[in-house]
Amino acid sequence: MPLKVGDIITFERTFTAEDVDLFIKVSGDEGSHHVTPDEQGRLVIQGLLTATLPTKIGGDNNVLARKMNFEFFRSVFTGDTIRCEVTIEKFEKQDDSRISILAKFLCKNQNMKQVLSGSFAGVILVS
Repeated sequence: MPLKVGDIITFERTFTAEDVDLFIKVSGDEGSHHVTPDEQGRLVIQGLLTATLPTKIGGDNNVLARKMNFEFFRSVFTGDTIRCEVTIEKFEKQDDSRISILAKFLCKNQNMKQVLSGSFAGVILVS
């Protein structure tokens, strides 16, 4: 089913210490808060690792991103389950080969606390 304005797409993920380790290898972001557990044994998740939730939804829909905006509100820790809700704000055919898309997103943790919000814009190539 094709996307349309007003569609809401959700994705949920629980982050692990293995996720943090893999992201350190890819990004080089190994701040002490990402490698040293807190008093509860948790690691802080890298902000851009948290931001992979809305990018996964974009990828699932073949969006070629042109612009992405992120605003981080609170730390995400290993063991946290983050739910990302993406709302399609614009979905317009540009020509026979491209659709323009704009979406806003909001990510909350298992306690319903906002951890991340933002938007992305791009195109979807039509084959």
